[in-house]
Amino acid sequence: MKKEESSYLYLILFHVFIGFVIYLVPFTAKLYGYSIFILGLYYMIKTQNKNHEALLIAAYVVGSEVLLRMTGGNITYEFSKYGVMIFILLGMYYSGFSRGATPYWIFLLLLIPSVVLSTFVINFDTNLRNTIAFNISGPVCLAIASLYTYRRRISLEQVNNILLCIGLPIISCTIYLIFYTPNIQDVVTGTQSNFETSGGFGPNQVATFLGLGMFVFFSRIILESRTKFMVVLNLIIVFNISYRGMVTFSRGGMVTGFLMIVLLLLFLYYKSNYRGKVKLNYIVVIIGIAMIGIWGYTSFQTGGLINKRYANQDAAGRVKKSQFTGREDIAQTEINMFFNNPIFGVGVGKGVEVREVQTGVFVLSHDEITRMLAEHGSLGILGLLILIFTPLVLYLENKFNMFLLCFVAFWFLTINHAAMRTAVPAFVYSLSLLNVQIGGGKKENEI
Repeated sequence: MKKEESSYLYLILFHVFIGFVIYLVPFTAKLYGYSIFILGLYYMIKTQNKNHEALLIAAYVVGSEVLLRMTGGNITYEFSKYGVMIFILLGMYYSGFSRGATPYWIFLLLLIPSVVLSTFVINFDTNLRNTIAFNISGPVCLAIASLYTYRRRISLEQVNNILLCIGLPIISCTIYLIFYTPNIQDVVTGTQSNFETSGGFGPNQVATFLGLGMFVFFSRIILESRTKFMVVLNLIIVFNISYRGMVTFSRGGMVTGFLMIVLLLLFLYYKSNYRGKVKLNYIVVIIGIAMIGIWGYTSFQTGGLINKRYANQDAAGRVKKSQFTGREDIAQTEINMFFNNPIFGVGVGKGVEVREVQTGVFVLSHDEITRMLAEHGSLGILGLLILIFTPLVLYLENKFNMFLLCFVAFWFLTINHAAMRTAVPAFVYSLSLLNVQIGGGKKENEI
């Protein structure tokens, strides 16, 4: 076995071990969560961000978030977002922020009026600080990460390493889920999202991470697997992550991961020469067989219920009235809030209270776009336009960034079904702004 193969295998096995130990001894989740932050700080100070270590550590923080949340291992529930901001700010301290990142300074400023407004309109018995922080931490995390990554030169190899840092803790999460629910057939009785197969945590968030993990290791099959051993190892990882993601019965994250794979393959096929296209044809066949195998195995294990889930049917085969499990009703209330408060919106965190008064139900938003409209008004629209069009403009000047469209698609689709409850859509979005180079990236765009 080559040194590269053995190193990669040991890294994978180490994270398999982490997932097993956390299941066996739950207290170790705290040790794992705290050690990520402490060792990350040490590593940052030691390296002084000479090779974008800030992005590597932030990526690992992001990848570990859902595992730490489901096992109570985070310092605080929302800490991953703050952890990303801390390491990115340290990266700025050592390497400066990117020049020309004006769109994201503007985006930050656009958030302020509704934050100020919320201090006047939030109910007296509501914890003002926690409510504002919960709703604004995602957009602020995105903006800070983007100030660092905007047009920053980086090599393709470094981007693959960043993605690996996201993927490794997802392996640990997958192993934890395997031991948490070893027999799927015992707990799958319907077509609704399943908390038992999601480690007792929110299936929507778990599927989001597993879908991203599926993409990460599929991309490694294409870009980083130089031997048959590496191909087989990554295929095994993909199979397990994909299967555990499917049996959460939460569709959004898995569909998003699949679309990211399709976008990457289309990009590579379009950019490749004849020989490259021939190789990609073989890869597509392998991936196609793998996907069919994963779907077939999942269908067998769930007694065909997964087929009905993706066909929007209940266990009896009847088509459900709503394709979005009632989320469209929540979105509609937020659109109505926007029309009633079109300038500054109702204020950050106030949307939940308004909806509770109108419907009698306390429910958080699942859609960051309609939440931005409701709580930030027309300023929210301007902010969203900045976020959507800025990476697309950058794509015109750096069409080699094969991940750009994948990252933007992940961000946009994720915030439409899981809002910005986790740090992952914010951080992955910021990666779309990197100026990816074939060789090493010079730090000439920083101040």
